[in-house]
Amino acid sequence: MQPGLLIRLRPLGAWRYGPAEGGHDSVDTLYRSDRLYSAVTLAMQRLGFLDEWLAATAHAAKPAVVFSSLYPFQGDTLYAIPPATLWPPPVALLNSPSPVFLTKIRWKTARFVPLSVIDSLITGQPILADQWLPDPESGCLLRRDRPSASPFRIIARSTSAVDRVTNSSDESKSVACIEFEPSAGLWTIARFEDSASEQTWSPRLQSALRLLSDSGFGGGRSKGWGQTQTAEFQSGSWPALLLPKLGRHLATAPVAESSEAAGLFWLLSLYSPAASDKVDWSGGHYSLLARGGRVESHAGHGAAKKTVRMVSEGCVLASHIEPVGAAVDVAPDGFAHPVYRSGLALALRLPVVEIKPAPIVEDVPQNTEQPLAEPRTPVSGLSPSPVSPEDKEQSPADPASVVEEPAIAEIIPEEETVTAPVIEEPPAEPEPVPQEAPSGPEPAPQEPPSEPEPAVQEPPHEI
Repeated sequence: MQPGLLIRLRPLGAWRYGPAEGGHDSVDTLYRSDRLYSAVTLAMQRLGFLDEWLAATAHAAKPAVVFSSLYPFQGDTLYAIPPATLWPPPVALLNSPSPVFLTKIRWKTARFVPLSVIDSLITGQPILADQWLPDPESGCLLRRDRPSASPFRIIARSTSAVDRVTNSSDESKSVACIEFEPSAGLWTIARFEDSASEQTWSPRLQSALRLLSDSGFGGGRSKGWGQTQTAEFQSGSWPALLLPKLGRHLATAPVAESSEAAGLFWLLSLYSPAASDKVDWSGGHYSLLARGGRVESHAGHGAAKKTVRMVSEGCVLASHIEPVGAAVDVAPDGFAHPVYRSGLALALRLPVVEIKPAPIVEDVPQNTEQPLAEPRTPVSGLSPSPVSPEDKEQSPADPASVVEEPAIAEIIPEEETVTAPVIEEPPAEPEPVPQEAPSGPEPAPQEPPSEPEPAVQEPPHEI
């Protein structure tokens, strides 16, 4: 495993990282790795490490340091773009109390997924579908049982220039930006090639990020945008620093790279293919996006960079070896010095894990009585044990526990025909003995035979 440095940035105000077309009324929801590399390169220039930094990253066959893009976090939950081959999650890995509930979650609307969920998907472990809810405002997958606000939101702020002499303003401009919740921010990880690279570049990188925390990231830095608190650093090993389950899996069953079979690599950064990369473009799952921008240099500030097409984050590449990527020179023709756009790949090889279907828990009625009909198979999948003829002969003749089929046929008609013994309507004449003898035979009673009426006594004959 390679050394890694987890970096957390807690914004002090609004941030702006505009889209590729440069419109002021929209904003990109992801601070991408090429923009982060440019910011760190300018900070290295101020610290006096520019030449060494370019030699170790842009000019090296294997860069000493590679970055992921800046992803959101909230509290202790880190979000990232999941692998395209595992999102939406396979049905076999979803565990839910009811199959109907699985159709109510729109997994595709969640762009940023917690790393704990991604870790379970990569290692083939089931996830509880009823615990998650996509946030339509930020695109993050939030916990349903822990109500919280969106980690960030996109708003528009209006600014206007005021004349100091006349105290008047002629024009107002609206610019889109991103605001974060107090417990939210952005995180990235820097992976070093080896321990020697970590010892050399980890202190310098931390100094550069502290400088950027004061000066700001992205656009609107002259207005105080992009500033953060002091950057927080956490050292560890890659990829266990982000995905502990995968780290334990790789420790017990390490993946050996082979030049014969192509593996799948999950990108956490933008990627521009290098000449030495062996990517099978007929496989995998990837998408492209165009990247442009303006040059920030004393040699020509504001010059338009060349547009380059890059593979976006979250894509999965099929390659025989881990993709390295390249830093592409996008300086305008005839510019004084090269301007690099980082396409150095921070890729993670996905292990081959056997996916076992997650059990679906059904609501079983709480009925302890034995059914009269033939019993059905339990939910757990265990079939009832057969009853042998000897067990039937030795079973006690208890009517409460054993009921034979002929008895069922006799009991059911009787329960249907016999009425209740209680007489709801009282007789018209409550006297038990009539005053006069009946002239004829009395009609048969209509009440049930269980409670016959008392016999009518005849009056005595005179002698």
